[in-house]
Amino acid sequence: MNTNVGSMPGGLAAPARPRLDHKPGKATWIVFAGLLLAGLGYTAWSIATDYAGSGEQATAIWPFVLLGLALLIALGFEFVNGFHDTANAVATVIYTNSLPPQVAVMWSGLFNFLGVLVSSGAVAFGIISLLPVELILQVGSSAGFAMVFALLIAAIVWNLGTWALGLPASSSHTLIGSIIGVGVANALMHGRDGTSGVDWSQAVKIGYSLLLSPLIGFVVSALLLLALRALVKNKALYEAPKGSTPPPWWIRGLLVLTCTGVSFSHGSNDGQKGMGLIMLILVGTVPISYALNRAMPADQTTQFAVVAHAAQASLSADAPGAAPADARATLSHYVRTKAVEPDTLPALAAIAGSIGDQVQQHDTLAKVPAAAVANVRNDMYLASETIRLVDKDAHVKLAAGTRDKLMAFKKNIDAATKFIPLWVKVAVAIALGLGTMVGWKRIVITVGEKIGKSHLTYAQGMSAELVAMFTIGLADSFGLPVSTTHVLSSGVAGTMAANRSGLQWSTIRNLAMAWVLTLPAAILLSGSLYWLFAKLF
Repeated sequence: MNTNVGSMPGGLAAPARPRLDHKPGKATWIVFAGLLLAGLGYTAWSIATDYAGSGEQATAIWPFVLLGLALLIALGFEFVNGFHDTANAVATVIYTNSLPPQVAVMWSGLFNFLGVLVSSGAVAFGIISLLPVELILQVGSSAGFAMVFALLIAAIVWNLGTWALGLPASSSHTLIGSIIGVGVANALMHGRDGTSGVDWSQAVKIGYSLLLSPLIGFVVSALLLLALRALVKNKALYEAPKGSTPPPWWIRGLLVLTCTGVSFSHGSNDGQKGMGLIMLILVGTVPISYALNRAMPADQTTQFAVVAHAAQASLSADAPGAAPADARATLSHYVRTKAVEPDTLPALAAIAGSIGDQVQQHDTLAKVPAAAVANVRNDMYLASETIRLVDKDAHVKLAAGTRDKLMAFKKNIDAATKFIPLWVKVAVAIALGLGTMVGWKRIVITVGEKIGKSHLTYAQGMSAELVAMFTIGLADSFGLPVSTTHVLSSGVAGTMAANRSGLQWSTIRNLAMAWVLTLPAAILLSGSLYWLFAKLF
């Protein structure tokens, strides 16, 4: 074991470096391979079962080949996300000797798995709303697949590159940049201004969360450590581990608890990004099974039609006028440009009435004919996004009753379209959990050894983990993606600054460079890949 013993004040031996070079045994690899195969098998079985239950007969194999390839790439993104981001959650318990490295990694993987399973889905569909509207409406087309492949491959390539350099870059940051790159490239390829290809209001909202979360991590972690020093006088809490001895049981318990919380929060937030993209892939390739929530009860479907017609009537009274010839094109233009026109609200009323009529014709959404499923979902998507934007548009004046009916209508639409089957959560949970157990060493060393000039103390580890856990959990409740990497590593830096331990500025500079370069690099990479794939397909 590499002890890295040196001199410390008072003649004490420096803390032993954790044993990070332990090789997994054959049994570990067997379990790993078994879980991987079980996850892939369960995914394939679930898709086959759902498709068979729709009553449709496959006429070509090519869509399913594309589906399989796209799913593998999406799950690959979550796998890389696992070992890239979750290493941050285990660094503190490893460097304070609270858990052996291998136990910490498996423990973190388990709670990442559980976090994904109980996630709400709000972050998943918040990510989707950033994508170009025309590509979402035609996600099953060659351009739709070019979009999915480009943004996922770009995100994986950048994540792997920063991981190879041991830099804790943000997977969330990377994915947002990849989505923006596709949107800008798509707009330019269609002769429009590149800025028109992205929902910038949503991008700015997400950008603020990505910008503020590391600042919160730094400042709040530093303040928490100072508060602990003022209120808790136990000297053991503010000392680095002595040799390889574990901390007192109560400190150890707190550190394991915070590691668990960060792992769980990471799974519930980051896992959703892959879920949203997988649902987009499923809608594009097998819409009959996944475009609409076939599990919606019949009584709820009947109520859906009533709410849709009520929204139509209120809109028609509030904003009278003839509906445009192509209401769908009108709403698509509004969602893309955010510029309200005189025929925007009449078009929304017409679409609401059309949705109500189509839903009313069938006892349940499961009975919507295959030929109509894609159009019904597209109408629902456009109506939901238009209502979301209209509700925030200061130029749109509607009566309170009309707004209430529109929001009730949107709630029904979202229940019909924004759903995530259990098997998707399980597949993503397995990918993220298994990814946690592979390749974690590089990032752990950076967080544990290269941010501060002194060894991490128990109080520092606990402060950084507590702040990360609550920051990520709070962002999850608001449907905002944040970076575990940025929050945790900035939290460690904050505690080092508060402790006057000193920072390793070369590492801080590299982290800052990774933060600054991630967005433009991901935009350029995904935009270039989208252009290439669009030409090839």
